[in-house]
Amino acid sequence: MSLKEKIVFITGASSGIGAATALAFAAEGTRLLLAARRADKLAQVASLAAGCGAAAIHSIDLDVRDHRAVQSAIDTLPPEWAPIDVLVNNAGLSRGLDKLYAGKIEDWDEMIDTNIKGMLYVARAVVPGMVTRGRGHVVNMGSTAGEITYPNGAVYCATKAAERAINDGLRQDLLGTPVRVTSIDPGMVETDFSLVRFHGDAERAAKVYKGVTPLTPEDVAEAIVWAVSRPLHVNIARVVLTSVDQANSLLFNRKS
Repeated sequence: MSLKEKIVFITGASSGIGAATALAFAAEGTRLLLAARRADKLAQVASLAAGCGAAAIHSIDLDVRDHRAVQSAIDTLPPEWAPIDVLVNNAGLSRGLDKLYAGKIEDWDEMIDTNIKGMLYVARAVVPGMVTRGRGHVVNMGSTAGEITYPNGAVYCATKAAERAINDGLRQDLLGTPVRVTSIDPGMVETDFSLVRFHGDAERAAKVYKGVTPLTPEDVAEAIVWAVSRPLHVNIARVVLTSVDQANSLLFNRKS
């Protein structure tokens, strides 16, 4: 299915998987609606996307944790940007790697508010329009962490298990409409994910990828574009992808 001129709304588009997804959709000639908290980095992604072939770009400074801001952003879109064809619910993060009984509550709140509630807020604002128009595709960003909990990561893993349940529930609730719903569940991807998790500790973040060839953001972006570009009668429910050095969220082949 051609994606040319389709309106693609990507949250968390300022870096990592979100930025790579923006560039991948730009190469398909889509119109990009990009949202993130870091306006300066978002502007850089928008500039790169324009050079990759995006038909048009509209950026929004948005924190998905604020449900009023999310709804307002969608309600006040210029008319030519309102009929969103594809939502990539990508905004998310991990904070800390602590035993549950020693975890920081502020880290828990940030993960839950972003990964679960933020995803819900954006879907609640966007999906009704898709149902009314009789077309649309929601892509939610999951993780292998949602399948198997790993030590010291219970809360993050719980947010991704919630994403899996919400994704499947939304697909069930949309049965009878043409709107499609997909969860993209990557394993280890080398982005700023670990740097964010460890609050900027670059040395500790680098150790996460030591001895392993991880996925790249572009690998994940390619899977997203593939799922969205299937024929309209085909719904890809879930894509799980890892590098060959990872079996699941617990098992890695670390080379010396």
